[in-house]
Amino acid sequence: MNNSVNISLGNVVLKGILNVPEKARGVVIFSHGSGSSRLSPRNNRVAVMFNTQRFATLLFDLLTEKEDAVYENRFDIDLLTQRLIDVTRWIKDQPATKGLPIGYFGASTGAASALKAAAYFGDTVKAVVSRGGRPDLAGNENLYTVSAATLLIVGSWDQVVMQLNRETYGKLHCKKQLEIIPEASHLFEEPGKMEQVTVLAVNWFKKYLKHLTK
Repeated sequence: MNNSVNISLGNVVLKGILNVPEKARGVVIFSHGSGSSRLSPRNNRVAVMFNTQRFATLLFDLLTEKEDAVYENRFDIDLLTQRLIDVTRWIKDQPATKGLPIGYFGASTGAASALKAAAYFGDTVKAVVSRGGRPDLAGNENLYTVSAATLLIVGSWDQVVMQLNRETYGKLHCKKQLEIIPEASHLFEEPGKMEQVTVLAVNWFKKYLKHLTK
């Protein structure tokens, strides 16, 4: 199953791309960074790799076009988190993904929304992967209560974000790991670096994105 979807959340409709492979083992919801969208080439490449490993994926626009035109909305972590929470409820009710374990893949500011939403849902969200993220923006009160297994991935050349991730790592009390990709910048644009990120993410989801009964 591979199709564009309209996610109706009452007062807004968000555009998304839902891919559900046969015998999906879980679903990964993407929470992208500011200025990005469901059409992000990087996230779509990652999603394809997840699909080949039998993970369903949902990429969606956290903001409507009208909302995105207001620059400040892109950095409104509370608003973005609420959208992710609402979309998570939506994915839980879809016939193709109902009952599947849920994980988040967050990038840049989207990582903060992913961790805040994970804190909100508790055991409902099994795993979170942050790619070049700003998990610090989730706030200490949320970081302390995240129970989802969390993987932080950052490039060694992304010095400021790397330090923020190290500080965040110390505040997480869940199963956690910090991976620093050598000779990689914030967007992992260097040859082979995004592939390294994807392999780490796939292995993390394989390990933690599963039913507790399995």
